[in-house]
Amino acid sequence: MSSLFKPLTLGDFQLRNRIALPPLTRCRSEQPGNIPGELMVEYYRQRASAGFMITEGTQIEPRGQGYAWTPGIYSEEQVAGWKKVTDAVHKEGGTIFCQLWHVGRVSHHELQPGKQPPIAPSGVAATGVRVFIETGPGTGMLTSPDVPRELTTSEVKEIVELYRVAAVNAKKAGFDGVELHSANGYLINQFISEHTNFRNDEYGGSLENRLRFLREVTEAVISVFGRRQVGVRFAPLFSSTYEERVYLGLVESDPYATYIRAAQIMNELDVGYLSIAEADWDNSPEMPEAFRIGLRENFHSPIMYSGRYTREKAEYMLKKGWGDLFGFGRAFIANPDLPARLKAGLPLNCVDQSSLYGGTGKGYTDYPSYSS
Repeated sequence: MSSLFKPLTLGDFQLRNRIALPPLTRCRSEQPGNIPGELMVEYYRQRASAGFMITEGTQIEPRGQGYAWTPGIYSEEQVAGWKKVTDAVHKEGGTIFCQLWHVGRVSHHELQPGKQPPIAPSGVAATGVRVFIETGPGTGMLTSPDVPRELTTSEVKEIVELYRVAAVNAKKAGFDGVELHSANGYLINQFISEHTNFRNDEYGGSLENRLRFLREVTEAVISVFGRRQVGVRFAPLFSSTYEERVYLGLVESDPYATYIRAAQIMNELDVGYLSIAEADWDNSPEMPEAFRIGLRENFHSPIMYSGRYTREKAEYMLKKGWGDLFGFGRAFIANPDLPARLKAGLPLNCVDQSSLYGGTGKGYTDYPSYSS
């Protein structure tokens, strides 16, 4: 049997295979309130044969939202909605973590409380990226983010606390752990990046200072879940336009030094896993082998990779010893029974690109299993 279908120990969990549902924004929460509803319950339940599941990005506070209809984890109603999701997944024998998300500067005043500017490490607007705002019930439009307001030092520490509270809420909602979204140009990534962090306090300047926010947020959620039930997602080399929607990867002048040091810090904190988001557009370049080897040498717990993975590519990574767990994003969107299909070599459904973001159950919960 291929090692892709062998169990994996991840912290306190025994995963039944190495095939993961990675975080995938689908914009299907119920309104008002950005609440996970029955449609989301069914979506995650259908995909619970994954060895490991991470939710879509879930904003930790109202200011953390950058796109219409994404779910939160800061209200009682949201926690109750997510509890229905985790109950359904656990009933199917699945393991599910909540991805804690704050978009920082990648937002628009229409999405912010009181229509205030978004917040960020520094008052520099995100360029080459668009956010999605609601223009009416079920309708919206892409627009450029606003210029953000720079956070004070005390406000930075308040956001660290908001991450801790979000982890408490995730635990109440029945999640098995949490993943910190530290990739794709969002808030934690904004603190890490030399392109977006121009602060002169303890959170800016040197690489160690720019990694301080990541360290403190990680420690905060560890205080709730424990070390092995926390994961962190990075995108060291991911900077591309995909279908006119930009995932701002903020590639550093020396990404190896930046992210190997970040991996070392996560290893020191003994978190449960690292998740590495690779470039995922057609004909995107492979991550250099030296980068994969460096991550493996400096982080000693499981490493998950995502980005245009196939069974063959995942098995190659396992054979080389570079990765342990693999996210199959678009394939899992269109194939709720993906592990069974991969194991049996069955054909895969194709993704309906028109229904990826927002809408109803069409292109969300109506993809057939192979036996259907």
